Amino acid sequence: MAVLVAFLALCALLSFPAIQAVEVQSGYSYYNIWKLAQVMGFSWSNCEGTFPGEIRNLSLSPDPIGIPGNLKVNVEASTTVPLISPLKLAIQLEKEVLDLWVHVPCVDNIGSCTYDNVCDILDNLIPPGQSCPEPLKTYGIPCHCPFKAGVYSLPESNFYLPDLPLPSWAANGNYRVMGTLSCGSQVVGCVKISFSLKSALSWDWWK
Repeated sequence: MAVLVAFLALCALLSFPAIQAVEVQSGYSYYNIWKLAQVMGFSWSNCEGTFPGEIRNLSLSPDPIGIPGNLKVNVEASTTVPLISPLKLAIQLEKEVLDLWVHVPCVDNIGSCTYDNVCDILDNLIPPGQSCPEPLKTYGIPCHCPFKAGVYSLPESNFYLPDLPLPSWAANGNYRVMGTLSCGSQVVGCVKISFSLKSALSWDWWK
């Protein structure tokens, strides 16, 4: 469960693929790339209601988080039911525009998207049969479905965040996310996350 919580939080904050606009001027081509520089004001809460799974604690530091740079993560979550495949994750993403919260649609798997089976995504990230990466391995936290009922805790651990390219619409601004995790027809957990992004424009040239 803890790896799912961390997966959800980090995806909400950071998992945007590069959008590279290619133009040609005077015989040269160049890539226009927004790169994430800071994540600020991260906050979270469980959704209203009672669910089998919940986050007991989640903290990311420092604030702001500099990118590239080091990130400290501390998370504890619990579930009273086993989490088995398929696990559906529904993301609702909104961006603040002129003091209004605007729904961001799902385009190319970015935005308010539904992922039919998070278990498959985890298997693609970490092939079955391969050991779970640190620090999950040290603390006995599984990285594949199924997840047994119980409490999962990841003490404060350090991660390095490399340069992260962003699509232009996500380069700067305030965001809020609601993620709902379902197992079959049962909603097993729901979390709300808010944060702000600050990015810088980068140019890569070649002839």
